[in-house]
Amino acid sequence: MATIHQRHLGWDNSVKPVAEIESGAELEFEVADASGGQLDERSRADALTTLDFAKINPVTGPVFVKGAKPGDVLGVEILSLSLSGWGWTGIIPGFGLLADEFPDPWLQIWKVQDNVATGIPGARIAARPFPGTIGVALAEPGVHSIVPPRQNGGNMDIKHLTRGARLLLPVWVEGALFSIGDTHVAQGDGEVCGTAIESPMTVALRFEILRDRSIGEPEYTLPAGVSASPNSGGYHVTTGFSEDLREAARKATRAMIAFLASRYELSRPQAYALASVCVDLRISEVVDVPNWLVSAFFPLFAMPRSR
Repeated sequence: MATIHQRHLGWDNSVKPVAEIESGAELEFEVADASGGQLDERSRADALTTLDFAKINPVTGPVFVKGAKPGDVLGVEILSLSLSGWGWTGIIPGFGLLADEFPDPWLQIWKVQDNVATGIPGARIAARPFPGTIGVALAEPGVHSIVPPRQNGGNMDIKHLTRGARLLLPVWVEGALFSIGDTHVAQGDGEVCGTAIESPMTVALRFEILRDRSIGEPEYTLPAGVSASPNSGGYHVTTGFSEDLREAARKATRAMIAFLASRYELSRPQAYALASVCVDLRISEVVDVPNWLVSAFFPLFAMPRSR
């Protein structure tokens, strides 16, 4: 299986493809962490204050899929994700759901061994690796930021796109121009502090052009068992309500941080980061106006013992 190494920054349909493949082909991609290699296993929190954001979230590619045309659908099956043995979670000033409450930089380096990430005292985070950024080029010319999700996929941070999942992407330009990046060892739905367990890794994919359907935004299918987090210890759940969905999510997250800090004797930054890597935000209520209700699910198996 061929391996792709070259990276680029931004969605840009004028970037020359680094490989051409047929429908049905399999490829490996060497993916950098979200910092683009600016952080490593020896980094400290002050490194977050000097990050060059022009180098953030590089993607590997693009790959030209022969025969793919606008209006087609590109099926991308995730075959495997190979872990590198380490990762990082950071609180970056000005970034994250509760950025106004966490103004100072904070960094956790995780060791990843036997499919478990350790670093925050007492925490054992099950590795469920996936690519945070995965997509194709946009039809509009020019460079488009990789930071937000879009109709081409992009930085969707869908933790269920792990091994066995099949992502469907609408094709906007000839050849699709597919790229992938921002690989994570683990993440909670919401990625509330702004980062997951960020880590470089190698990803193997299979591609297929689908012409019997049309979609306007990404869709995906999951085999049995992929969507369920491994859980033998139950959950502790906090809630938040508000007329504003974001504020409801903030309230649920704030309550979860208070629970984690008190129950496990963690600092607030540790609790915030732990919520980002393993707590799932879910919309529990949308119809009883004027309020939304958001629930935050913490898997108790992630902290098998109190400190």
